[in-house]
Amino acid sequence: MTIDLRRLFLSLQSQLVATLEAGRKVISHPGAKGEAAELRWREMLADHLPSRYQVSKAFVIDAHGSLSDQIDVVVHDRQYSPLLFNQDGALYVPAESVYAVFEVKQELNREAVEYSGSKAASVRRLRRTSAAIPHAGGTFAPRPVFPILAGILCLDSSWNPPLGTALIDSLIDLAGENRLDLGCVARHGAFEISYPDAEAPRIEQTTADNALIFFFLRLLHRLQQLGTVPAIDLKEYGRSL
Repeated sequence: MTIDLRRLFLSLQSQLVATLEAGRKVISHPGAKGEAAELRWREMLADHLPSRYQVSKAFVIDAHGSLSDQIDVVVHDRQYSPLLFNQDGALYVPAESVYAVFEVKQELNREAVEYSGSKAASVRRLRRTSAAIPHAGGTFAPRPVFPILAGILCLDSSWNPPLGTALIDSLIDLAGENRLDLGCVARHGAFEISYPDAEAPRIEQTTADNALIFFFLRLLHRLQQLGTVPAIDLKEYGRSL
């Protein structure tokens, strides 16, 4: 027996688009509409990413008490990160545990791209610790922290063409900690951007038919490349108490 993986992803994409469209039509309050869309994206990722990853709406904190903006979708460690705070419905996760952050918007446009970049920067500028890891044969040295991935998730695009020059220009204009790596516009396509050393950014795109499968597989590949989050130096957090 064989199974058509592309057909499975197309079915998942159709379901996602349908629920996002229904929420936009039925819910009139802008804030509630946004929260419903965020929930749909988080559920999709939580259902399909490996169980080592947790997907939450959260603030990100560091050992010095610095705080990020609230992030719509945080992909963070589920296994090796012991610190997790839930205060009056607001979730706080340590910076060391974060793999990726995404903002959810109804429509893709320059303002949404810039806003997502600023949200990513609020996480990336936090200080992450890294502790040595004891094992049966000795101790692994603290591993270097990796670049946190960032992106944007939308239903529609305000541009025509949806993922054309205007999008590329907006992505290239982002610099440093504001850069985005991935994006999915469920009704129109998806993109991945990489930043080779001393070279111009490279942007790959796909069409509407392949939007979700492209985005999900590229995200999963990027997560695999990151490996495991660094071990938290709990003493650093203890010094701030």
